[in-house]
Amino acid sequence: MKAAGIEFEEIKVELYSPDGKQQLLQYTDAGKVPVLIDNDIPIWDSLAIAEYLVEHHPEKALWPLASDSRAIARASVTAEMHSSFNAIRGTLPMNCRRSTQYENISPELQKEIDRICKIWKSCCEEYGEQGDFLFGKLSIADAFYAPVVVRLNGYNINAGKIERQYMDNILVLSALQAWIKEAKQEKTVVEAYELTQGAFGGHSPTYMALRQRW
Repeated sequence: MKAAGIEFEEIKVELYSPDGKQQLLQYTDAGKVPVLIDNDIPIWDSLAIAEYLVEHHPEKALWPLASDSRAIARASVTAEMHSSFNAIRGTLPMNCRRSTQYENISPELQKEIDRICKIWKSCCEEYGEQGDFLFGKLSIADAFYAPVVVRLNGYNINAGKIERQYMDNILVLSALQAWIKEAKQEKTVVEAYELTQGAFGGHSPTYMALRQRW
């Protein structure tokens, strides 16, 4: 929404505070984030929010305009991100405070990294002449993969030349830079998201997982 110029007010909830769940229930019966509230109507789940924005802001062209590329972006690339990659979600907590080298890459984690890199490369090769992002112009698909870009970049995961360039294109976005800046200012520590000893080849990790956005 920030990248597209759609105005909104952000409400911060400390998810793992004693009253975090109760705070969330003020906004949605689902008790989960993200949730978008428009005219007292709660829309939860990131993909549902994306579709709601597409419907209410057609002038923003949040999906690719061409029907074939829109189908790939919407029903395939973004949907796969929305429902998959549990190893990445569980193994590489969001860390916006420092860059480090993650060494204990399991076969399952490597498989998911390879799959994501394949998606990025194929999309960039197919639509690269139309712009710097997966489908040329910045779209919802890029928003869904931005947290993965931050993760792979922060843990110094190897990526091919095309994939690395795509990551760099995402990382310089002003909206993402602002998001990371705000994350670095947070002081909350979520112990459940701390990496275990040995994840960095024997070095003790610093606090992880600041902004619970994905």
